[in-house]
Amino acid sequence: MFVVGVTGGIGSGKTAVTNIFAALGIDIVDADVVSRIVVEPGTPALKKIAAHFGASILQTDGALNRAALRQIVFKDLSEKTWLEQLLHPLIAQETQSQLQQATSPYVIFVSPLLAETAQKNFCDRLLVIDVSEDMQLQRTMTRDSNSAEQVQRIMAAQICREARLRFADDVIENNGTQEQLHEQVLEMHQRYLILAKQKPNLGN
Repeated sequence: MFVVGVTGGIGSGKTAVTNIFAALGIDIVDADVVSRIVVEPGTPALKKIAAHFGASILQTDGALNRAALRQIVFKDLSEKTWLEQLLHPLIAQETQSQLQQATSPYVIFVSPLLAETAQKNFCDRLLVIDVSEDMQLQRTMTRDSNSAEQVQRIMAAQICREARLRFADDVIENNGTQEQLHEQVLEMHQRYLILAKQKPNLGN
């Protein structure tokens, strides 16, 4: 399977882009969705998390209280390491499983952390959705009703725009209209259809 990784900073338009690819019949594997699947109620991982952190880490419906867990692991590096050692192999396994089950000519793997983590190893090609920092700020403030300071903190915690672009095989500029975005995605789609057909001849 030919895998195209899609990434970009907060407010760059990753969802808008993957929605267009999905409308073209391309299967989408979303890292955020995968990370939730591995800690669903009843999973071994969630039982281990509850045993380690205590039952208070669970909501009344038995689901993981992600906000409470985030508070704990950001305060204590050793707890963050423990959690990552538990979840990262499970997330990688579930990601690989979903990618292998894809039936479209190629598959999209979308993740905000693609460029700066080992997740990029799943991908044959990396597509970065690029947008100006001013646009990132405005879009995220509007979408999430966050203050400028909150959004700037999130942006500062992510890999910088220049570093992300250095990893890119392809770039979509998303500073324009929805129509311009659609045209760029269609162009990439045609490119990926050709590359996907060529992959068996590349020795992969």
